Amino acid sequence: MSNKLETMDAETLMTTPLVQLKFIVGGLIPQGLHILAGSPKIGKSWLSLWICLQVAKGEKVWEFETLKSDVLYLCLEDSFARIQNRLFEITDDAPPNLHFAIMSDTIGNGLEIQIENFIKEHSETGLIVIDTLQKVRSNSTTNVNPYAADYDDINTLKQVADKYKIAIVLVHHLRKTGDSDPLNMISGTSGIAGGADTNFVLQKEKRIENRAVLICTGRDIEQRELFLEFNKNTFLWELREPIEIEKLVIPDEIFLLSDFIKSVKSFTGTATELAERLKEYSGTECSPPILKKKIIKHMDFLIENSFSYSENRTFERREFTLVYDGKSENDGMTVENLPLNLPSLPSALSAESNSATVAPCSPTCEPLTDTVG
Repeated sequence: MSNKLETMDAETLMTTPLVQLKFIVGGLIPQGLHILAGSPKIGKSWLSLWICLQVAKGEKVWEFETLKSDVLYLCLEDSFARIQNRLFEITDDAPPNLHFAIMSDTIGNGLEIQIENFIKEHSETGLIVIDTLQKVRSNSTTNVNPYAADYDDINTLKQVADKYKIAIVLVHHLRKTGDSDPLNMISGTSGIAGGADTNFVLQKEKRIENRAVLICTGRDIEQRELFLEFNKNTFLWELREPIEIEKLVIPDEIFLLSDFIKSVKSFTGTATELAERLKEYSGTECSPPILKKKIIKHMDFLIENSFSYSENRTFERREFTLVYDGKSENDGMTVENLPLNLPSLPSALSAESNSATVAPCSPTCEPLTDTVG
């Protein structure tokens, strides 16, 4: 590790295209490390299996869009016969890109290598579910601090998720004692909930009830409660109440910019010069700093609509180039002009990512026993 901190000034940060967070389940499960916790036999495994199935098919999870991906489900408390019976109950058509394993190594003793080898064999992997966390934890640890041990285990798997830009969901248990803060009910120290990017807590008021609430909280998602009901006929957790999903609103300036670049095919210059050209083109005045900020913020939209972006900074000028090539979706970004891919959180840093690297900008897409288990 270098003895010098690698920093980025605020001005550069606001004017540099960065790879945006990829969502496997839009607005609910982004790339990163996530905890799904609930009491034993509450239905976590049915929920996990169904989410795996929906992502593998590219079909909605309730009202949330999914990014169709290869999926690995480590069912470490089950047998293949039980998994088969559950699939029979919830679907008539299981896809070949949904994979299962009932045995694995533990954290720090080969699990990370097994996951990395799977990803190398299945390059479209987007989601891995480990059921349960306790099954992959080593009984022996050199760390006598329980918090540090919990955090280290979570961070080890988080580094894998961050490195490959996938979502890893760890199915876990709740404490028997209640708490006004659901995160405090997650079994173990606060190092588990604190080390995860997102925490999902599945709770019932009474065990015999079919209704539950899924409490969702995390760094990159809107905090929300999803009110669910377990259908004993279909073995699915169904949404009881509709939800509002916030959609990214594309500002008028970006549509105006798109029309202008299409008309001239390309533009090279500063933000001030672009604002002047837009005024000549449409009569609309745009603040150069705000215009540049909106271009960076909505870079995914521009790329998806066949625009490419590159920068050429000198001591005298901060100019950039926008080109409309008219090709198919996502063909605009070339190898020479890719945005920086920086870790979003300090905990994402690992031996493989001590410095900024170059990577393509990924489009975003806005969780089981014979009894309920």
